[in-house]
Formats: sequence, C-alpha cells, structure tokens
Amino acid sequence: MGYAGFDSGVAWVRPACGWRSGAGRWCVVGRGGSAAGGGGGAAGRGVVAGAGVDGVAAWPERFIGFLSVPLGLEPEEVAATVEREVVGRGLRGIGELTPPPGRAEVIEPVLRAAADHGGLPVVVHGFAPTTADDLVTLSALAGRYPAVPLVVSQLGGLNWMRAVELVRDTPNMYLELSTANIVFAVRLAIKEIPDRTLFGSDAPYGDPALTRAMVERVTSPGEIRDRVLGGTAAELIGLA
Repeated sequence: MGYAGFDSGVAWVRPACGWRSGAGRWCVVGRGGSAAGGGGGAAGRGVVAGAGVDGVAAWPERFIGFLSVPLGLEPEEVAATVEREVVGRGLRGIGELTPPPGRAEVIEPVLRAAADHGGLPVVVHGFAPTTADDLVTLSALAGRYPAVPLVVSQLGGLNWMRAVELVRDTPNMYLELSTANIVFAVRLAIKEIPDRTLFGSDAPYGDPALTRAMVERVTSPGEIRDRVLGGTAAELIGLA
C-alpha cells in the first residue's frame, strides 16, 4: 500500500487518492535552489531537470514533480522561471529551496511567484544550513503569502521544537517529518499539528519504510495517521 508525503527525495501517494494498490505514486522534490550559483541543475534551473523532469513527464501515473529554482535571480526572472519551468512543465510545486544561513528572506520572490499561480506549494530545506532565526523568517514570510503552502522539510533539523511551534502558529505552514533524531519529535509534531504534518523520508539519505514505521508507531489507525501518511499531501498537490 502506498502513502503520500513531501520529501526532498521521494514519497508516496496512497491509493485512496486514486492509485492502484501496491503501486503508489512518487513525489520527486529537487534539491538545490541556493542563492549562490543557481539551483544546481542544467542552466541553473534546479536538480529536477533534464532526465528528472523527463521522467516525471514520461510516467505521470508514477511521479509528481517539484522543481527547485535559483534564489539569486531578480524577482521578474524568478517569476518567469516558475511560469516556464514549473507551471509550463505541468509540475505541482517548487522546491527544495536552500537559502544561505541567516538569509531565508531571499525566498520571497519565489513565494510571490507561487502566489501568482494559485498558491503552488513551496518546500524549504529545514536542516542546516537553515537556522532557528531562518525558521522565524520563514514564518513571517508565510504570513505575507497566506495562499501559499510553505513546507519546512526534515522537521526543522536540530531546531525541531521551534519549528513545531512556528508551524503550529502559522496556518499555511507544514512540517515534513524526515530525519527526526528522536521518536518524541515526530510524536510531538503530529500531536501539535495533526493536519499539517507530512510523511517524508529524505531518500536516498533516509529510508521510507523506517520513516513510515515511525509515524505508525506514534499514531493509532484512523484519520490522523491517514492524513500524515497521505491525505494532507494529496490535498496540497491537488489530488484530493
């Protein structure tokens, strides 16, 4: 049985969203989007480019694509890149973005472009180099663009307690649960924000099966577990 989530590597969308049992559907989120030298892919367009984007297009029943965009461009260039490379390719969101430490404000042109296209989800790297102050900045930026779902990946890294507080208090922020170093962090995140926590594995660095087992360990069968393991992510990407 497949499940859904945001992931800076891959994640599953559950069959209840319309996919056949046992197959699942992968959500591929590109790494990159730094402010120093572009997004890490062909022509600085992010790492889900070339073969990655082609793979999403070739197997739409298996893959859902997000594209990382460069953070060092002028706002009009960011807007054009999102329109051409994300919306124009039929991708479902933007990310993963990795701003330099202490400079999370550089993602604002991306949030503006996402808002201009109906509120595309934006995934931002949560572990280092993202700092606790960056998480505060992300929360403030999310407040300026309430129609844009802003997903903090990797449970906010070592600043997971602050991440849980900020996401809880910011209605359009979401927290992806991969790379948790203690089970209590996952349990607390789901307890505090059950409707806005997302399964993810950070593959290939993490293991989807282990991450899923951790979520199942701290939840009971039912609506909350179903939302964490798929329902919420499916809503964000327009599959529910």
